[in-house]
Amino acid sequence: MRVALVHYWLVGMRGGEKVLDALCEMYPTADIFTHVVVPEKVSGALRQHKIHTSFIARLPRATTWYKKYLPLMPLALEQFDLSGYDLVISSESGPAKGIVPAPGAVHVCYCHSPMRYIWNMYHDYRSSAGWLARLAMPCVGHYLRSWDQLVATRVDSFVANSWNVAARIRRYYGRDSTVIYPPVDVDSFAPVSRSDVEDYFLMVGELVPYKRPDLAVEAFNRLGKRLVVIGGGEMLSTLRRRARSNITFLGSQPFDVLRHHYARCRALIFPGEEDFGIVPVEAMASGRPVIAFGRGGATETVVDGRTGYMFEHQSLDALIAAIERSEKYELKPDEIIHHARRFGPERFKREISGAVTAAIEENARTAMPKPFEGLQAGEPVAHRIVDLKVPLVRSS
Repeated sequence: MRVALVHYWLVGMRGGEKVLDALCEMYPTADIFTHVVVPEKVSGALRQHKIHTSFIARLPRATTWYKKYLPLMPLALEQFDLSGYDLVISSESGPAKGIVPAPGAVHVCYCHSPMRYIWNMYHDYRSSAGWLARLAMPCVGHYLRSWDQLVATRVDSFVANSWNVAARIRRYYGRDSTVIYPPVDVDSFAPVSRSDVEDYFLMVGELVPYKRPDLAVEAFNRLGKRLVVIGGGEMLSTLRRRARSNITFLGSQPFDVLRHHYARCRALIFPGEEDFGIVPVEAMASGRPVIAFGRGGATETVVDGRTGYMFEHQSLDALIAAIERSEKYELKPDEIIHHARRFGPERFKREISGAVTAAIEENARTAMPKPFEGLQAGEPVAHRIVDLKVPLVRSS
């Protein structure tokens, strides 16, 4: 069976790319299709596969301006020739599922989220965009939403990375989905002894508005407690100017530095609403609790009072109250680690394999019947054709 893996873009190794990494392990001969790739910023495992890029990659400064070419991506996806592939797995949070699969091929979409910037966070993105983008977004967004709903019909089976995302798939596409949490390499993290835990809190991730790093900075400005921030992004310089001396920005860091800080912080601060959120699971795999906003994927990974502390409102007072609560009650590292191990890669591979098998079997079950198979001698052919009950549109 020839397998094609379709991913929106390959310019780093964030959560979506780690899912693609696991899929590459499952399908070692698969080809990868994507809009742009920066080889030095992706894993060696991905580079071992044949990677096809769309015409977006040949546009000016594509590896840095790729998001500006979003309106062209539907056209670019449909130019990929997938006629030789039996199974297509698209990895979607940017445009990926809009490919045209071959007749008879099975298309499974692993959806990290329907595109946030045209669906659930459209107004947030528009309000923070530059004046030209704000002017263009209504027309571009309307076009992309229509296209996105249309190409959802090209998917045989949806897999959501959380119940949170499954609800969005139902709302925007009218489709059911199987929930399979993304793989987290929990074995790469380990706790330290209690005496090695240091007196600082940690925030990890790209510094962009929807993750609300500004909320964490304001909270620690007021509290005066130590906060270490790991990650780059468009808000880095602004937050540095606003932060007091008790807040340290390390920028993007290699894995060893990240693992060191995970294990030694008092707790991870997670103030945004994520689709799933791999960072909290990595912190818990290190034995450290998570202080998280009680919406989105964090509600499926963090157990309040056992593996972390939730705050219900995305406000300064609510976050400060959760931080102060974390200092009064100490959680058990062994219990936190045990919970995190539920999200390991072997579980992901097992469940994805089951979902793909189910999609293939369903595709075979509902395939077009053969009109003349079993035709009895003397039976009118026209009668047999009229009696065929072939649905014009296959339901999900």
